[in-house]
Amino acid sequence: AQEKKIFMVQGPYPIIRRLLRARGWVERKAPSTGRQLEQHCGDQSRQRLHTAPGSGGARQREEEEQCDEDPHGIHDLMSYLARDQLPNFIWTNFLETIDRQLLRDDSVLNHYARVDAFTTKEGLCLSLQNLPWIEQADPNAFFPRCYRLGTRDDREAFIEDFRLTAARSLLKLALEEAGDRPVRTEQVPNSDNGEGESHISQPKHSTAQPGSPLYPELVEEALEVCKQHLGVLQHEDIDRNTPSPCRTCIDWDNFLQQYYRVAHEGAGLVLTRQQRKQCQNLLQSLAEKLPQLDMEGKLNVWILKPGAESQGRGIICMTRLEEMLQLAWSCTAPSVQVGRWVVQKYVERLLTIFGTKFDIRQWFVVTDWKPLTVWFYQDCYLRFCSRPFSLHHLERARHLCNVSVQKWYKTSPDQDPRVPPDKIWSNKQFQEYLAQVGQGDAWHKVLVPGMKAAILNALRSARDRVRFRKGNFELYGADFVVGENLQPWLLEINSCPTMSPSSAVTRQLCANVQRDTLCLVLDRKDNPTCPIGAFELIYKE
Repeated sequence: AQEKKIFMVQGPYPIIRRLLRARGWVERKAPSTGRQLEQHCGDQSRQRLHTAPGSGGARQREEEEQCDEDPHGIHDLMSYLARDQLPNFIWTNFLETIDRQLLRDDSVLNHYARVDAFTTKEGLCLSLQNLPWIEQADPNAFFPRCYRLGTRDDREAFIEDFRLTAARSLLKLALEEAGDRPVRTEQVPNSDNGEGESHISQPKHSTAQPGSPLYPELVEEALEVCKQHLGVLQHEDIDRNTPSPCRTCIDWDNFLQQYYRVAHEGAGLVLTRQQRKQCQNLLQSLAEKLPQLDMEGKLNVWILKPGAESQGRGIICMTRLEEMLQLAWSCTAPSVQVGRWVVQKYVERLLTIFGTKFDIRQWFVVTDWKPLTVWFYQDCYLRFCSRPFSLHHLERARHLCNVSVQKWYKTSPDQDPRVPPDKIWSNKQFQEYLAQVGQGDAWHKVLVPGMKAAILNALRSARDRVRFRKGNFELYGADFVVGENLQPWLLEINSCPTMSPSSAVTRQLCANVQRDTLCLVLDRKDNPTCPIGAFELIYKE
């Protein structure tokens, strides 16, 4: 105890326990819950293995995730002798589980308080809305537009955004074919995936046949709305009282119903050559003002998320304004507090691999908030979906990459066989793939700088709301998707990212990041030049 080497672990972290014991540290069991937590660790591991279909390497994973054995009882004896000592180092999955009486003045803890300002969907949405007031940075350049539906101002802003996006999308659809011929969008086949998953919903009231041309004023209305919006964007710094283009005389309910028919039912559009040129010029001008014009696509897909949930719980993709607003205020999701939904623009123009959506889990550590000190982990991993990507079918298996979601789905027969069976790639494998498709420099020149910038902007936007304690640290997991142009888009940041391996890749990487984190926050205190593995200091004020 005099050497300050007493530690406590709460939660299923056998690697942390093993590494600390190897350093000569002695574990103090958590009061009254130590044994239950160890048992919980084993139960959790076995439950994952039992319930997750298609889990390869189950026996090896179970052995690695089981809590450490102590065949000679040495560690148990040392723990018994340290039972009255306050721990110098605590690693827990939840800050709330720690009894404050266990903390010494110099205890090191792996969490900060009030990080929900950027680790919940609702908190990150609010913090990044305030970013332009704090930093000279535009969140629209790296974070898909996001609104809190429980707040009136945000809800009204979302409704306006949805309408404007529909108008822009109509212009894009109109340009798909040139000349005076009717432009047709893809006719979505009626199909049943057999699992009760929702596809893009069809409008409840439509009297015209799906393929019949729509009234010619539809394109004119979209052009007029977009012209007015461009005028607002060009003069917003001069006159902030400029009326919204969504408050024009257009019948928005009717416009959206007609847009749904064009976007989702294959209805035709009549477009003149003059209108074609107007559409091209207008979209080009809007692209200079709207960083997300390209990635937002043309089907106006949005993703609804419970504001404080994780692991993909309650998330749904939708395309109809009225249905989104209804869902957000209904009781269809009893686990979600009414009004606590966020809605975010779906990145429609995604980079896919073998026709399949993926995202990136990227780790980083904050070791101080004053001055803000951030370490970026140079290894990460990709998570694939179980079914081919399609914007005409919005079930979770195609669009939510979370391991906790995908483990319930078997790989579909139409999935490209080159997609890894365990649906995980390392960043090294991704870099090899990029080189094969002629984008070998993209990882170091576009993706990594983009992820670093997004993480730093998110932290800066929230730092005044975080309650920090000197000596603490926290490991986070940021999730990104990649646009067609290889730009990374930040989706969310997770505190307490999972360290439970789901594949050979994550078994190695999760072990490595835990080892390197201990080197960073413990060994470096005594030896500032000691190796810290794959961590890289990317920011210190």
